[in-house]
Amino acid sequence: MRKAQIYYGDTLAGILTETDDGFYTFIYEDTYVTEHPGDFITFSMPVRAQVYTEKRLFPFFDGLIPEGWLLDIASKSWKINPNDRMGLLLACCRNCIGAVSVIPMPAADEE
Repeated sequence: MRKAQIYYGDTLAGILTETDDGFYTFIYEDTYVTEHPGDFITFSMPVRAQVYTEKRLFPFFDGLIPEGWLLDIASKSWKINPNDRMGLLLACCRNCIGAVSVIPMPAADEE
């Protein structure tokens, strides 16, 4: 299972998880839901307390991953398969252009 903290500006907005069975979940932090109800990170995922679940990486997060020659450089430099979208997101999207940052979280067995 791989996880990332999703920041909107300097505020922790939620947690993105790739489960062991291949699903992706995103949940907004409770404090973000109560304190920032209109500050959603994407129009397709408005702020709510319920978990978002998808079989594929959410399009918004997939769109943060580099494309073209930059994707080639990233996948070769970090030895990440271009089809490993969560791996690329965790490796490449800590300092994205825009307000959203993706901060990898250690695996449960690494804590």
